[in-house]
Amino acid sequence: MITAGIDMGSRSIKVVLLEKISVENAPQLEFAVRKAHLMMPGELDADEAADKAFDDALADAGLSRADVGSVFATGAGRAQVKFATEGVTEMTAGAKGANYMFPAAGTVVDVGAEEGRGIKTDKDGRATDFAGNEKCAAGAGSFAEAMSRALQLSLSEFGAAALRSDKSIPMNAQCTVFAESEVVSLIHSSTPKEDIARAVLDAVASRVCAMVRRVGIEGEVVLIGGMVHNPGFVQSLKNAMAVETISLPELPEYVSALGCALIAAERLH
Repeated sequence: MITAGIDMGSRSIKVVLLEKISVENAPQLEFAVRKAHLMMPGELDADEAADKAFDDALADAGLSRADVGSVFATGAGRAQVKFATEGVTEMTAGAKGANYMFPAAGTVVDVGAEEGRGIKTDKDGRATDFAGNEKCAAGAGSFAEAMSRALQLSLSEFGAAALRSDKSIPMNAQCTVFAESEVVSLIHSSTPKEDIARAVLDAVASRVCAMVRRVGIEGEVVLIGGMVHNPGFVQSLKNAMAVETISLPELPEYVSALGCALIAAERLH
């Protein structure tokens, strides 16, 4: 049995294909990930991009649409996945995917390009509460991206620079436009780039942490989404949340798509 999960984000589309496998005396469903595929929409509109991403993933796995029993979609653009069997919220999908990878997960922090959210999950991977940034980029990856451009650093250089800083500089701006002006002022005052980078990531982490605290920090903390790849942000988030460890999945951008595919498989089962 093959099921598919599609995460239709603001900048990218993630597709995960799952195959149910037989495990003797297994207490729950076991799955093997057949394919994970990422495609930037580019010049395509959302409908065409969703179709192409799905078909490309199937082709890479040697499958056709007829081989797929169910397709679940999530993300801001899930309504654009016209061929989906059903749509689920980002919170539902993120909690399910994180729980499958980390069964002790109690708190899921999802930080992508445009949105950030804190999700409380139970032992079965069901989202029981959540809080989001309501599409304010200051609590998401695009904020860090804009600030890295202001510093003329790549995102990888930006994250690495923040780890070299031993100073904490508060940032007062609450939106990307004003924050960029604040960064320019810091540059003109000869503030080292690593200190500015840390200030930016501390600011993002502080806003994300405020969201997470609204739902409560319980159990294992799991970070998903593209900001997992930014080590400076991971450290800033640890400091803000006052936790020693944050679990980081492999392929963090695909966790919600994985959750979709898992939910689709459970419904079929």
